[in-house]
Amino acid sequence: MAVTVLKGTIVSAPALGQVDITENGYLVAEDGVIAGVFSALPERYAAAPVEDFGDALILQSFADLHLHAPQYPMLGTGMDLPLLDWLNTYTFPMEARFADTDYARSIYRELARELISGGTTRVCMFSSLHTDATLVLMEELEKAGVTGYVGKVNMDRNAAPGVLEETTEESISETLRWLESCGDFKYVKPILTPRFTPSCTDEVMAFLGDLAAKRNLPVQSHLSENDKEIEWVRALHPDCTQYWETYAKFGLWNDRTLMAHCVWSDARERAAMRDAGVTVVHCADSNVNVCSGTAPIRTMLNEGLNVALGSDIAGGDHLNLFDVVTSSIRASKIRYMEDGKQTPFLTVPEGWYLATSAGAAFFGEQPGFAPGNPLHAMVLADDALPPMPAADRFERCIYRRQKDAVRAVWSAGRKVWGTK
Repeated sequence: MAVTVLKGTIVSAPALGQVDITENGYLVAEDGVIAGVFSALPERYAAAPVEDFGDALILQSFADLHLHAPQYPMLGTGMDLPLLDWLNTYTFPMEARFADTDYARSIYRELARELISGGTTRVCMFSSLHTDATLVLMEELEKAGVTGYVGKVNMDRNAAPGVLEETTEESISETLRWLESCGDFKYVKPILTPRFTPSCTDEVMAFLGDLAAKRNLPVQSHLSENDKEIEWVRALHPDCTQYWETYAKFGLWNDRTLMAHCVWSDARERAAMRDAGVTVVHCADSNVNVCSGTAPIRTMLNEGLNVALGSDIAGGDHLNLFDVVTSSIRASKIRYMEDGKQTPFLTVPEGWYLATSAGAAFFGEQPGFAPGNPLHAMVLADDALPPMPAADRFERCIYRRQKDAVRAVWSAGRKVWGTK
């Protein structure tokens, strides 16, 4: 049995709004699976080697449940356009470049490295519609130590003719070819990915729903992000009174479904998500950048919905989940001020929980550094910053970090970043 023992100031988020801090503590894993957090090292581990990080913070690593890999090169551009114009002007031409697998490999290798070096070890990620580039993305993530799900995008209508498009037949056949090529990946698995309802014909949506049921595959897409998008969906599906029904009627609506944004989801749509176990992925940066709005996250949490966070690059302009946490907190404060201070804003511990434990729940994990979870952790140094109590250090690290603060990262029990 291989034993990993990490010593430092251990921070765990076992419940929404709760942070447990163990100073001079030990985080122990057996064969890559967490055995526990201890204030003193149990005698049974006395012979195990200890990686002593002094007073550094040992934190849960991040789970980013919504990002678009082929948009990585365009981070920080097109921020003055609303959603649909932004897609046509910037996004679709950029994604078209991923027909070139050499280009895809160079970009995806850098993306995977940046994710791991920033402490993100679990993802649910959109590729482009290109099968071969999607497989390259999965390869590069796996090499870097990222775990999670990647989806070949389906979009057989309302795309960019002559730039980025696929026929219905291609969408179906290439999805099957992609799935047949995914068997060798151990840590990165497929997720079905209709881009959003306007991009997919009923035939493709029905095909994906059937595939999800037969192969027990998860699903990711977008929901109620933008008012013009919602109007468009209503025109395309007059038989559906709400956006969510366009997924549900094809069997794409259950507890293995991720829906990003949900900015304009009303009480009925939110209840449909809660009742089905759908996970809302809150993308605060992109919601503001493309002028979609600020999602009612506090209301969703109060109503019992599953909520996690996504960077949503490149609508979001930050890949680093530390920054995504702060953006989510600030967005909730905007709603707090706009609604007359009737709805409490997210606290720092709550934002942290959404970026770590809540996202990890989609992968079947328990909150915090719970025994039985695979070891997903990072070591964060703050010795170059002014000394302060551990609770304040935890809050500060979310808003401010020193250069090269992330010193080591473990993903699924493996050390994937830092000194070997």
